[in-house]
Amino acid sequence: MTPEELQAARDNVIPDVIAGGLSVLFCGINPSLMSGATGHHFARPGNRFWPVLHLSGFTPRQLKPWEQNELLTYGLGITNVVARATARADELNAEEFREGGRILTAKVEQLRPRYLAVVGVTAYRTAFDDRKARIGPQTRTIGETRVWALPNPSGLNAHWTAQTMAEEYGRLRAAADA
Repeated sequence: MTPEELQAARDNVIPDVIAGGLSVLFCGINPSLMSGATGHHFARPGNRFWPVLHLSGFTPRQLKPWEQNELLTYGLGITNVVARATARADELNAEEFREGGRILTAKVEQLRPRYLAVVGVTAYRTAFDDRKARIGPQTRTIGETRVWALPNPSGLNAHWTAQTMAEEYGRLRAAADA
């Protein structure tokens, strides 16, 4: 993909992979330019979402971004806090995150997944005005949906390895399976 094609994807919105009654609805921060260009969630090479999802036991094999709709067969889905594609999450402002939190809340109230898993604790903190949130289960619920903050799988998040992320994602999987 050329740099021009990537830049042309700026502000694109990609469709959610959602259905009612999911076990876990994963929620990214916002689509990358690669995701905006391809229409696939977590499409940027180096993003560790798909490997971590498999390593943590959510999927029986590592899916590719273009296989994202297979998630529904495992009771999983994907959405974003902010819908528009950017090169970096720091291009988004706090009001976009807060508005995204309101939209996400409405989605969760309608779809009623067992868990909402926000992949990025900083995005969670801003979207839900919870400055003290930490990785793991949150006290907040949305209706009966439990909320969990997970590490951001971006390759830029060097504090977490794929293995340590898989362990945290695995904690959520165990809770969702219980």
